[in-house]
Amino acid sequence: MIRINELRLPLNHPEEALRAAVLERLGIPDAQLTAFTVFKRSYDARKKTAMVLIYSVDCEVGDVAAEAALLQRHAGDAHIKPSPDTRYQFVGHAPADFHAGDRPRPVVIGFGPCGIFVALILAQMGLRPIVLERGKQVRERTKDTWGLWRESVLDPESNVQFGEGGAGTFSDGKLYSQISDPRFLTRKVLTEFVKAGAPEEILYVSKPHIGTFRLVSMVIKIRAEIERLGGEIRFQQKVTDLLIEPGADGQRHVRGVTLASGEQIRADHVVVALGHSARDTFTMLHARGVYMEAKPFSIGYRIEHPQSIIDKARFGPNAGHPILGAADYKLVHHAKNGRSVYSFCMCPGGTVVAATSEPDRVVTNGMSQYSRAERNANAGIVVGISPEDYRQDGRKDGSAVNPLDGFAFQRYWESRAYELGEGGYKAPAGLVGDFIKRQRSTALGGVEPSYKPGVTMTDLQQKGFGSLPEYALDAIREALPAFERQIRGFSMNDAVLTGVETRTSSPLRITRGKDYQSLNVRGLFPAGEGAGYAGGIMSAGVDGIEVAEAVGKAMLGLLD
Repeated sequence: MIRINELRLPLNHPEEALRAAVLERLGIPDAQLTAFTVFKRSYDARKKTAMVLIYSVDCEVGDVAAEAALLQRHAGDAHIKPSPDTRYQFVGHAPADFHAGDRPRPVVIGFGPCGIFVALILAQMGLRPIVLERGKQVRERTKDTWGLWRESVLDPESNVQFGEGGAGTFSDGKLYSQISDPRFLTRKVLTEFVKAGAPEEILYVSKPHIGTFRLVSMVIKIRAEIERLGGEIRFQQKVTDLLIEPGADGQRHVRGVTLASGEQIRADHVVVALGHSARDTFTMLHARGVYMEAKPFSIGYRIEHPQSIIDKARFGPNAGHPILGAADYKLVHHAKNGRSVYSFCMCPGGTVVAATSEPDRVVTNGMSQYSRAERNANAGIVVGISPEDYRQDGRKDGSAVNPLDGFAFQRYWESRAYELGEGGYKAPAGLVGDFIKRQRSTALGGVEPSYKPGVTMTDLQQKGFGSLPEYALDAIREALPAFERQIRGFSMNDAVLTGVETRTSSPLRITRGKDYQSLNVRGLFPAGEGAGYAGGIMSAGVDGIEVAEAVGKAMLGLLD
């Protein structure tokens, strides 16, 4: 096949115009174009009154000779090339008798986006993984999560952070990423989602998303497929210890895991696909001497505007167009104090949700459904921080920061948010206009906050005892008017800030080598967002595939 890139058409073009444009670009008669499919569709919104759609199209133009001749004719056109092969290629498959005897099966800790794809690929390779998930099945977990949102009752083991599907289940369901992807592994992730019930459009739209309700049913179908292929998923199975023994090679090797029930599972290959909130498990791994490092992350608030304001600012007269849907944005500002402020996890037509996993702490996140039809747009407005910002020992000598210090920092501000919210898991909130003026908010304006169990209007920046560190407050206060210059209405007085957003990413990295194994524990494979190697559903899924391949190579003796 031949791929045409950068094929531009007006936003409101008729359906038949795409075929006509393909024929014109290739310079061939209609009869020679036997078939074509859209590989990618995006849009250019820079000229709001003349928006265009941008297509990448794969074309069938007859036999191999005709295709070669056409490519030769367009050899000087950088946008007409052979279509790459995007099909996924497995690194190997287990023979039928591979699991005979007492050969231990691979263990996967965690069943979020990363753990799901580790388990799925291992199962598809015939390696029959055992998945250990501390939370509940997604249907039960959904009930528990609503219990916090509607009744202010938290289950520390079943919430937005813990349970089948991971934190990504209660999110916007964004299925795009900026990671380098030369092997088209994102295509494998999207293809599996479509097989599980996602709309086929996620294969070609530029910013695909699914939303929570669809993700729930998809996760159940993927779980069933893993089990059909010989995998095993065990819920409410919290790993409390890692069994490590010295090997003949002088290195430490993983030999299994211990569960909260006391049961031990033997395993020579253990994938640690934890979410960024599994603080107790990270603490256990640190105590067992697993090498890890402190890393930067970000903190801030959720900001809410009427979605109509964002649509108008981004799309102008085309706001509401069905192809465009609800508008998003991506913003960044470099503050005078050296801090970077940026938008994070923007959720068009969504809601702000309670995302804590620990009692008496408040954490916010964003979520939306496939329709993105709620009244408000929300996004994290967060400030980057470094390990030196959150180190607990007070040292200034440049020594390594304890990788667990980030958790202590997060907990402090989450507890402070609980206090400012006045209990019941209500979140502290304030109006953007009041925040910029450094004053307390006492009443809402025209924007009704969507956070449940509810908000408490307050002063988010009380001197010396605010809801975030002073440097973060100063940077955000400076950034909001700057963002107004990019999106008119962004610093509107009535827009609502809800605190706090502390779990943008993991505060540590379980460092691994090129073979995807821990630097100092052989057979241990850190993976995904919690281990510091992903940020979002797509990058976590891709990392899960790559880690599964590494495990498969190690088990099947296929190492380079």
